[in-house]
Amino acid sequence: KPHLRKCWCIPPKQNAAFVATMEDVLEVYRLPYDPACPVICMDEKPYQLLDETRVPIPMKPAKPLREDAEYVRNGTCSIFIFTEPLAGWRHVSVRPQRTRVEWAEQVRDLLDVHYPEAPKVRLVMDNLNTHSIASLYQAFEPEVALRLAKRLEIHYTPKHGSWLNVAEIELSVMTRQCLGRRIPSLEDLAHELTAWEAGRNASQKGVDWQFTTEDARIKLKRLYPQFKD
Repeated sequence: KPHLRKCWCIPPKQNAAFVATMEDVLEVYRLPYDPACPVICMDEKPYQLLDETRVPIPMKPAKPLREDAEYVRNGTCSIFIFTEPLAGWRHVSVRPQRTRVEWAEQVRDLLDVHYPEAPKVRLVMDNLNTHSIASLYQAFEPEVALRLAKRLEIHYTPKHGSWLNVAEIELSVMTRQCLGRRIPSLEDLAHELTAWEAGRNASQKGVDWQFTTEDARIKLKRLYPQFKD
C-alpha cells in the first residue's frame, strides 16, 4: 500500500481534476488480469553517471569498502521502466536523454517487441509533455504512429500524484538494489539494469496494490468537492 505521508504535494483543498484522474487510475488497478489488454505502468528516472578518480579499496573483514570522496561526472542519462504488476514483469532500458522521440521509441518497443499479440495495452504514466500521442507522430511516419496509437489506452496520474504510478515503486526498488554505487558509463549501467531485470522477472516479484477508490474517498476526503443537502 502506498505511504500517503510521501504525498506532501497533494493539493491542500478540494480539487475535482485531481480526484477524477486519481479515481480513473485506481479503477484501472482493480481490473482483473487480461492478457488481451494488460495494464502496464511506465516511469522514468534521470541518472548521473559517475567514475572514480582513484581505485576503491575493496572490503575486508572488519573493514568496509573505502572509496575517495572525489569523483568524475560523466554526464547524465535517462532510465525508462515498464512494469506489468499483475504478471510480475518489468523491463528497463537506458537512453542518453529524455525526449519525445525517446519516449515514442520506448512505446514502440513495448507494443511491437514485448506485447505484439495484445490488441490493446492500458498504459498508466505521469502526465508529462513528452507522454502524448503527438510524440508518436514526431518520431514516426503517420502510418506507424496511428497503428501504435490505436493499441494504446492511456491513463495519466494526476498532477502532483505520481505516487499513484506503480512503476514508481519499481524504480524505488531498482534504485536501492542496483544503483547504490558509482557507475561510469551507459554500457555499464545497461549491463547492471539488465541483470537486475532478469533476476526480478525470474522471481516474478509483483506489487500488491491495496489503495482503492473507497480508501481514497475516506483518507483523501478533503480533496473531494462537498455538496450541501
